Amino acid sequence: MNADGCIIYANPAAENLFENSSKALVDHSLSELFINSEELELMFEEALARQFADKRQDLTLERIGREPLQVHVVVTTLDNPDMPVLIELRENLQQLKLDREERLLDQSQANKELIRNLAHEIKNPLGGIRGAAQLLELEIPDRHLKELREYTQVIIKEADRLQTLVDRLLAPHRRPHIVGDVNIHEVCERVRSLIVSEFPNGLKIKRDYDLSIPEFRGDKEQLIQAVLNIAHNAAQVLAAQMKTGEAEIVLRTRIARQVTLAKVRYRLALDLHIIDNGPGIPPEIRDRIFYPLVSGRDGGSGLGLTLAQTFVQQHLGVIECESRPGYTDFRILIPLP
Repeated sequence: MNADGCIIYANPAAENLFENSSKALVDHSLSELFINSEELELMFEEALARQFADKRQDLTLERIGREPLQVHVVVTTLDNPDMPVLIELRENLQQLKLDREERLLDQSQANKELIRNLAHEIKNPLGGIRGAAQLLELEIPDRHLKELREYTQVIIKEADRLQTLVDRLLAPHRRPHIVGDVNIHEVCERVRSLIVSEFPNGLKIKRDYDLSIPEFRGDKEQLIQAVLNIAHNAAQVLAAQMKTGEAEIVLRTRIARQVTLAKVRYRLALDLHIIDNGPGIPPEIRDRIFYPLVSGRDGGSGLGLTLAQTFVQQHLGVIECESRPGYTDFRILIPLP
């Protein structure tokens, strides 16, 4: 920065952070780049007045038409009249991760409230609709029964379908949490055998296990269902790759150290990845994949990932997702003893 508060140089890392070229950044002031530049400008003025040699601070810098930047700012005073102040902005990945996890937890809580309200609003009238259709069928004269029974059966079958949907939504909240010793590789092997039996041709499932991971207390059946829901989704979107024999799912286990989950710091955590080489999650639903009834696949119920996230959160963990064409990675983090 020069003495007038304008940028005179931006390195390649700054270009990546701002998603702009150096030429587009040079000669602009901080107030032109950020909506809330006051704190950063104050640090610049203090550095210009040589009130400190260097100063550090975490800031959220808002931009017009783009996502805010969570950054760690380092402002340094230089002995150079042409460039008296150096400002370094480093993306605060830890803060981004904490914010993302907090959003997931808030979203999960909102999902639970939505599901309870949805079940309450649907179940009672649904039973009445089904019962009325059955009574109506009994009242139809025999001479008209054959042609009119088709319509009453449509009502009854659709009511049953909606009842099944509501039961699936309520399943994780009804089922008791059965805790025992869990070996995560037994969970992975069970899921692998189920996927291989359903998709025997054209799909490779690779194991990449860290066998030093200890057992932990948890609900084995819930974890099998969570991993199976993710792996089954992956297998279903790999249909095109299966035809050419290039479909691949990787089950990878590692130990993560010094992990923060729901604002609690854990020394060790299970780090389980389910990775596929499919087309990726459509960008328009990428931020909503854990919402109920959101699906990127024709005919999908949109419940698999919602249930998986609920089961993992009951183990004090979280599911994260990174996706692009040719690579989708669902990461399950669960605290270890």
